[in-house]
Amino acid sequence: MAHDHAHGHDHHHHAGADSQRRLGWAIVLTGAFMVAEVAGGILSGSLALLADAGHMLTDTAALALAWFAARLSRRPADHRRTYGYDRVQILAAFVNGLTLIAIVVWIVIEALRRFVSPVTVAGTPMLAIAVLGLVVNLAVFAILHLGDRDNLNIRGAALHVLGDLLGSVAAIVAALVILASGWTPIDPLLSLLVAALILRSAWRLTRESGHILLEGAPESLDVASIERELPERLDAVRDVHHVHAWSLTPGRHLLSLHAALEENADREEALVAIKAVLLERFDVEHATIQLEPHDRCADDVGEASYDGHRH
Repeated sequence: MAHDHAHGHDHHHHAGADSQRRLGWAIVLTGAFMVAEVAGGILSGSLALLADAGHMLTDTAALALAWFAARLSRRPADHRRTYGYDRVQILAAFVNGLTLIAIVVWIVIEALRRFVSPVTVAGTPMLAIAVLGLVVNLAVFAILHLGDRDNLNIRGAALHVLGDLLGSVAAIVAALVILASGWTPIDPLLSLLVAALILRSAWRLTRESGHILLEGAPESLDVASIERELPERLDAVRDVHHVHAWSLTPGRHLLSLHAALEENADREEALVAIKAVLLERFDVEHATIQLEPHDRCADDVGEASYDGHRH
């Protein structure tokens, strides 16, 4: 068991180092292009380009937050953080999700203003900068997408970059339409389309990370099945109750439960058997199990004693 734990720790450490390295490269590329795109958006007067530039500006901060979270998560557990610092990455993903939603609101408001008061857009510089932005965003997205796909922190950073990528595509299409026909409403119209695409992904990221932060049961783990199957599979187990399941990060599930045993059951054998079923059937490596006599729950006894004392 100690060997498995050490192997898991080494794998987790390597994955964290790889995530941090990928985020570092993403920050360098995004930050380097951000200044040019902001200037180009102002000079051309394009909302699609400005929306993409504003998104890229927040991306640099979002990527920096994700990088810091990846670095901090590699710190070992201590007496104050007994599970370690992995949840920092979930918190960063949640913040990035909220930031993306705020960006969507800004794009929508600015697009509506442009529909009411059209602005002249310079198509040529807009097209040149948008094409360059697409190349940079493709490179950054590839760096992040090839990393740990179960890491919500990396997914949050990748979603920011994906939003930039879509913004660059929208800016290219808008520039081509403006150069060909002079029809400027295409600029805010495509900005709204990009905003809708970003919102869908941002909402999913915020919901998933929020669910983990609220200690919600993992979607892949059916608590009702655990309560039903353990007594069915194990003769020594009479009943299972007080089941609590949660995740540190996606894929790292934790569980606690009370198991009432049959009268003559061997406690040590029952404990080993329960853990084996949880690992093989439900893929739960870390479980805290309280064994109880078949006719009494320790928590219920404690509550009854407390009520009696109070009254």
